[in-house]
Amino acid sequence: MRVRHTTALGFTALTLLTVPACSTDTTGAKPAAVSSAQAGPPARAAQNTAPLSSAALKKRLLDQSDLGSGYLRKPERPTQHDDVTVIGCPALSTLGGDAATGGGTLAFPRKAKTAFTYGGSSSEVAEELYSDSANKLSEGIGRISDAMTECPTYQVIVGGTPIDMASQKLPAPHGLGDEQWSQLLTFSTGGRSTVVKQTAIRDGSLLLVVSGSPALVDRHLDKALAKATVAS
Repeated sequence: MRVRHTTALGFTALTLLTVPACSTDTTGAKPAAVSSAQAGPPARAAQNTAPLSSAALKKRLLDQSDLGSGYLRKPERPTQHDDVTVIGCPALSTLGGDAATGGGTLAFPRKAKTAFTYGGSSSEVAEELYSDSANKLSEGIGRISDAMTECPTYQVIVGGTPIDMASQKLPAPHGLGDEQWSQLLTFSTGGRSTVVKQTAIRDGSLLLVVSGSPALVDRHLDKALAKATVAS
């Protein structure tokens, strides 16, 4: 099935053709399914119920002063509309039709994003914020997680370039927000493999997704959530 950039593909990559160009040996690695959401304390569900505007979300993104020295903001790339073919995963292909967003991001109208490189290397960290009702955020992420649970390995073809995908379940960060997801993604193409970690946290009506080099995601996740959920 040939589709435009989809919600599912937006969640599973920074962008399929702009992941950090660091080679990783994945020989012997056994892909596993994406982690299921883990719920936080029930009392948190009543917090942060009013969706935020895109302008408000933008103010809550990390900036260079939050990250420290050595980080440079990546210029935002023009929206791409490459055709994407999903092979070997009917569940993800099905999401393509009514979930297409054209920009490779999740299909929520209130959103903001930023990305940084570190130390002049190929290491990157990206942050995306979305806001909607708690139910819509949970359902949107849940659909993707369910689809990827069915397909721990699959292939995508983006503009004629085949990319082998594998997802590995990771322990979700405990005690952060109301629901959490975390996974390690391996992109393999042209004899080179790249590993990207993604962690998503829903806190009330706000969804945070931090992606990139695993060490950088781990380093900045807590501060990203703290800034994103600060009281207005």
